Amino acid sequence: MSSKLKVAGWVALGALAGGLTTMQLQANARSSLSPLPLDEMQQLAAVFGLVKAEYVEPVDEKKLINDAIAGMVSGLDPHSQFFDKKSFKEFREGTSGKFVGVGIEIGMEDGLVKIVSPIEGSPAFRAGLKSGDLISRIDDTAVRGLSIDQAVKKMRGDPATKVSLTIYRKAENRSFPVTIVREEIKVQSVRAKVVEPGYAWVRVSQFQEPTVDAFVKKVEEIYKQEPKLKGLVLDLRNDPGGLLEGAVAISAAFLPRGVEVVSTNGQIPESKAAYKAEPDDYRRRGGDDPLKRLPVALKTVPLVVLVNEGSASASEIVAGALQDHKRATVMGAQTFGKGSVQTIRQLGPETALKITTARYFTPQGRAIQAKGITPDVLLDETAEGNVFAALRTREADLEKHLANGPEDNEARQKAREEARAKLEAEYAKRAEPPKPLPEFGSTEDFPLMQALNKLKGQPVIAAKAAAERKAEAKPAE
Repeated sequence: MSSKLKVAGWVALGALAGGLTTMQLQANARSSLSPLPLDEMQQLAAVFGLVKAEYVEPVDEKKLINDAIAGMVSGLDPHSQFFDKKSFKEFREGTSGKFVGVGIEIGMEDGLVKIVSPIEGSPAFRAGLKSGDLISRIDDTAVRGLSIDQAVKKMRGDPATKVSLTIYRKAENRSFPVTIVREEIKVQSVRAKVVEPGYAWVRVSQFQEPTVDAFVKKVEEIYKQEPKLKGLVLDLRNDPGGLLEGAVAISAAFLPRGVEVVSTNGQIPESKAAYKAEPDDYRRRGGDDPLKRLPVALKTVPLVVLVNEGSASASEIVAGALQDHKRATVMGAQTFGKGSVQTIRQLGPETALKITTARYFTPQGRAIQAKGITPDVLLDETAEGNVFAALRTREADLEKHLANGPEDNEARQKAREEARAKLEAEYAKRAEPPKPLPEFGSTEDFPLMQALNKLKGQPVIAAKAAAERKAEAKPAE
């Protein structure tokens, strides 16, 4: 795929996209349930000795062992991972909702880093950076040619250190340098606003430790502004997931108390569980029920959930639970299809193993792994149709992904590749690359406008491909 067609989702600078994760940190790994294979262990020791003794230059023993562990785990599936000191620190920052950086939500546009939004109160916010600004240089490095992850790493750093950004402001047609002092940033995983009288929009971009409290605060603000709310859009597009308890809590905010939200099943007894809309299943250990402040009306307000190919894991749990209980209309595109649970097993003070321990299932027993949630109403990304949908990677595209029955087959993957190739061929004929999609929550946000139409009982423009499939299925007269 050409680099200009690769789609980067909006991410909070420095925040790691989390899969569905249970934070069960343990001092020691679970003991083996079966004897170690002696011959293979001797072979591993022999290779270690040969590399140590005969490699062209000296090698670090600890690095060799860490690389061996990382290779063992990476061969399992795309989501299991060995965390060394650095990566474990980054993971904990990602789930805590805190990191050290400049404080901007970013995307890519024309090969440059685009500021989607400065985080309120952050160094970037105080420096006057605005939505739509483009970053062309980070210190002495040109941004063009960097991936979004590489750009993120260059803007992160230690507290109280400086980073110089060259900003191009299109509205003023000028470039200017800005020097920003890095500091600890709290990621805004929830945004919300009243989009028009009687109707509100709440966006959850990740499920982190502060997400549930932030969600409650935003909903309280909405109801203060609109005490007789007529409809709500819960936006989970491009939400990569995160903590399991966060998904259960957000689901419970809308569901009757005690109903099942999600179940999990794996090899070990603790992986076989059912999580319900009960405080004991989502509140932090010893803490109060974070949802008790929510208005009662939230349980019955008409609800639309927006999803797309980037909605994964925890966001799929929420969409699936609300869909199965017929609490919401799910609209958008087929979701990512990450239906597995990863558990964190701490190996030492600064290292850990993230290992897939279970698959999860919706209340009606649907497996999401490599399939995803199918919306009740399929929507295109724009009024003209889909722009980037076929180019987005989904779980079924990942190498070594967990299979999920006979439907997870080569024919479906081949169909996706054909759709991807067709779209790339169409874009290759164009003189200019496709325009970036409008910001989520804006007045140009086509799926959001369709969600509001649904809530108001007005006509909805469904996906063109869905209409074509319906016409093909209609019998000839």
